[in-house]
Amino acid sequence: MIKSNISEWIIEKDIPSLQAVMEAGQISSEELVQSYIERIRTFDPAINSVLELNPDAAAIARELDQERASHGSRGMLHGIPILLKDNIDTGDRMHTSAGSIALAESYASEDSAVSARLRAAGAVLLGKTNMTEWANFMSPTMWAGYSSRGGQTQNPYGSGDLFVGGSSSGSGAAIAANFAAAAIGTETMGSIISPSCQNFLVGIKPTVGLVGRSGIIPITSSHDTAGPMARTVTDAAIVLGAIAGEDLRDTATLHGIPFDQTEPTKLDSDFVRQAVIGIPRHYYQDLDAERLEIVEEAIATLRRLGATIIDPVALTCERMDMGGDVLRYEFKKALNDYLSRLPEHVPVHSLRDVIAYNEANAERALKYGQDTLKWSEETSGTLTEPEYKAALEQNDFARKSLDHALREHGLDALLFYGAEDGTDLAARAGYPVVTVPAGYAKTSARPWGQVPTNGPQGISFVGTAFSEPTLIQIAYGYEQATQHRFPPRLEADAKD
Repeated sequence: MIKSNISEWIIEKDIPSLQAVMEAGQISSEELVQSYIERIRTFDPAINSVLELNPDAAAIARELDQERASHGSRGMLHGIPILLKDNIDTGDRMHTSAGSIALAESYASEDSAVSARLRAAGAVLLGKTNMTEWANFMSPTMWAGYSSRGGQTQNPYGSGDLFVGGSSSGSGAAIAANFAAAAIGTETMGSIISPSCQNFLVGIKPTVGLVGRSGIIPITSSHDTAGPMARTVTDAAIVLGAIAGEDLRDTATLHGIPFDQTEPTKLDSDFVRQAVIGIPRHYYQDLDAERLEIVEEAIATLRRLGATIIDPVALTCERMDMGGDVLRYEFKKALNDYLSRLPEHVPVHSLRDVIAYNEANAERALKYGQDTLKWSEETSGTLTEPEYKAALEQNDFARKSLDHALREHGLDALLFYGAEDGTDLAARAGYPVVTVPAGYAKTSARPWGQVPTNGPQGISFVGTAFSEPTLIQIAYGYEQATQHRFPPRLEADAKD
């Protein structure tokens, strides 16, 4: 029955369901891969979320099928197709370009830490997703989801009529459209949470130090992390458990993880009854009536589920303007370090090279300019400027403010609306965020450029360092009680 129409059967199927039918021999990983590829080829021309497919995906799936038959399954990701954002190295025949035509012919010599862990878990790396070029650190006017290499990604819930979120835009759109079981995004300041919210997904931005970052084209060592984007809390937790762990090339991960890596996957919908959740009202004051209603309904639901709600909760940092100087100063050094290791045939080996390449290829490369790249290039690249050190102190103040609020009220989490201010604070602190679908907005508010921000909306739970298991449990209880997500209605617009 399944084999006759796998491409339709897989819609909205979670990882445990996919794993169960493969274990039962009803479908193979190879058939699963081919079905996702078929969906991508049929529907993605109108969405533009997948930048390239892994030419070896079917062969890898076939080998994993043979391994399952002879030695059994490696675990929940055995044979499961996963997409990766195009700034994550894979030591194979796929490129890693951060969406830039300057890196259009750049192949990584080895896997990133994340890619290696996914392969070890038995996942099939299905392809690379489009993204906002240079993780949205190229131009202040660049539209989310645009790259010179990949073009503009569209939101599958409304194509050009809806904000797709950035910079893990392709990962968000692809998983919303059921092009793989899950995807990996990266976040500096909202780049997992934003597209997850706008595409009715669960997104997890981990604590800095939980997931290894070697082999990821960077913005900043203070904020950057990779994390899962999935259609359910269960799937996101499974993927997080696979990618978390020590990375010998990333010192932030070398201090040990203070919880069992399988703990986030031990989900209990009743856990929320013991949760204490804070409501930072200051950050709701700019919400319009429709979005305030969504978040108020979420608060009421959590209270009804038995959670203790502390309302309001004030943060000592809530009236500060913290700026973006950490990103400005760290980007130049981090990018130069990455590019300097690329082979000679790649035309850029420094931020200065990237700027020069873009100017020489302006018609293709500079649709939105590169003012942010130039802004970073003006720094020394040595991280010695007083302005940089002052910015780090502001990050530390954000961290202390979050910890003080959590500790003072005995909170497990703070509840923020979507990818608004909470992602900024959590990024500065290096703390985790879990977002989950919360409702569908009919009207637009606070548009990004000219793109309306109606459509799917999410709420986000922020906690202290390495509180992912708790945040995931809270999100799971809320998800199970509400089930806000529904898939987009896609229209085929296949290329000839």
